[in-house]
Amino acid sequence: MEKISWNDFQKVFIVAGTIMRVEDFPEARKPAYKIWADFGPYGELKTSAQFTKLYNKDDLIGRQIIGIINFSEKQIGPFRSQFLLSGFETPDGVVLASLERDVPNGTRLS
Repeated sequence: MEKISWNDFQKVFIVAGTIMRVEDFPEARKPAYKIWADFGPYGELKTSAQFTKLYNKDDLIGRQIIGIINFSEKQIGPFRSQFLLSGFETPDGVVLASLERDVPNGTRLS
């Protein structure tokens, strides 16, 4: 594990958002969803995420999530991912990182 400085950490823009829409992503190499999230003042952004083993689409809509929104966009097949949806890989599938209680969309992790 490489150590980073506090200044490096401050460059990563980690904010709260709410999942607004989820669609299947049959073109993905690994099972994934297309997910749109509202990040308040930063707008609605989309991503592709491999949460299909542990979550169905309806379970994700309305959930508040933790997103990293200042990475460069990434092309995933025919889809452009605009943020990274955080989660933890386990043998059973990826577990969504979420908040203990609601905060306004766009609130930055501190």
